Amino acid sequence: MEGIRNIFCVGRNYVLHAAELGNEVPDSPMLFMKPTHAAAVMNGGTIELPGQYGDIHYEAELVVRIGKPYAAFRSAAELIDGFALGLDLTMRELQGELKKKQHPWLKAKGFRNSALLTAFRPLADPLAELASREFVLRINSQEKQRGHIRDMIFDLQQLIDHAGSHYGLGAGDLIFTGTPAGVGSVQDGDHLALYWGDDCFGECRIKLV
Repeated sequence: MEGIRNIFCVGRNYVLHAAELGNEVPDSPMLFMKPTHAAAVMNGGTIELPGQYGDIHYEAELVVRIGKPYAAFRSAAELIDGFALGLDLTMRELQGELKKKQHPWLKAKGFRNSALLTAFRPLADPLAELASREFVLRINSQEKQRGHIRDMIFDLQQLIDHAGSHYGLGAGDLIFTGTPAGVGSVQDGDHLALYWGDDCFGECRIKLV
């Protein structure tokens, strides 16, 4: 996808999601990154994923796009210029093995097509508009996840300040803001659809190869 610079992802930003995986709730934002090659658009087509490393889990997320360089005095409303819905895909079994060895998660989190995205939408009043609806993941027409930014442990300003002050943020950077409870594995042939309220923002079909 053109125009993307860095892809930041936030782990364990919803209490119930941390609990369902048996993880402690962090006391500061827990960030990791995906390469830009992980990004793929959910435009109704088929997305190929590697099927040889065990289960791949879906994690539905609200994704914000940064529109100008970060500075400490700038608010989230000034910096966010658009949003999308996304799926942070995770090779869960491989991630567990890497954790045991205290190795980085890149192979489990950063594989090609592991950052699925709907088209980005502009925002005139980011904080109000992003708080106006819930986001929903449906697989084969059945609801699997539902989230709202009010339930995030670290809000948008905290996430932006943490990423910006430690790593820098600029135009074209994305932040996957964390997933609510309800994660599970995708299966070959699954139809995935992300909704903003009642509006379908993007969909795709999964092919394991």
